[in-house]
Amino acid sequence: MFYNLHTHKKTQLSDVLEIVNQYPKEFDNNVSFFSIGIHPWHINPQSIDEELNVIDEKLQLNNCLALGECGLDKRIETPIELQLQVFEKQLLLAKKHKKPVILHCVSAYQEVIKVKKSMKIETPMIIHGFSKNWHVAKSLLDNGFYLSFGKYLLRNPELSSVFNQVPNDRFFLETDTVEETIIEVYKKALEIKNSDMEKQVEDNFRTVFHI
Repeated sequence: MFYNLHTHKKTQLSDVLEIVNQYPKEFDNNVSFFSIGIHPWHINPQSIDEELNVIDEKLQLNNCLALGECGLDKRIETPIELQLQVFEKQLLLAKKHKKPVILHCVSAYQEVIKVKKSMKIETPMIIHGFSKNWHVAKSLLDNGFYLSFGKYLLRNPELSSVFNQVPNDRFFLETDTVEETIIEVYKKALEIKNSDMEKQVEDNFRTVFHI
């Protein structure tokens, strides 16, 4: 079995367990497993409370495996203060329902670490689509985060050395929006770490998502 931490398009292949990203306003009931959250790109001040109510409801479902993707992005026009408010309200729901969190984080790693500490978040938090250097990776790992690798592992050869240093019990694999399959991501990961990738990712999934 292959495990895809984060994708925006369902394939529902029999040998793949995938967490399909969903939005409160565009919910697909035909997805086997999903995460749901307010992406910082899609924050609408007029509908925040309504969307939070939907998230609160969906997080109670057994096939809702995580909150997200949600997080912080300093490269967009939405004020970081508003992003923080929406992010923190969602994290309260993750705490309430004891669900892991799949994070979108752009140029805001220290802010995300600070929020995790100040809110005392104990549910697992996973940075999806990680693409940064070992210094950033180590800072996140030291603060209890997991890292998920996908398209940048396929596209950026320099990321291989970072991925190789990540402890085997602290990573996930994903496709996000790329055309490549999760199996191709697994093959690339195997080339780098040369370990039993299928068993390791399955073990990590069981640990974090209790599957």
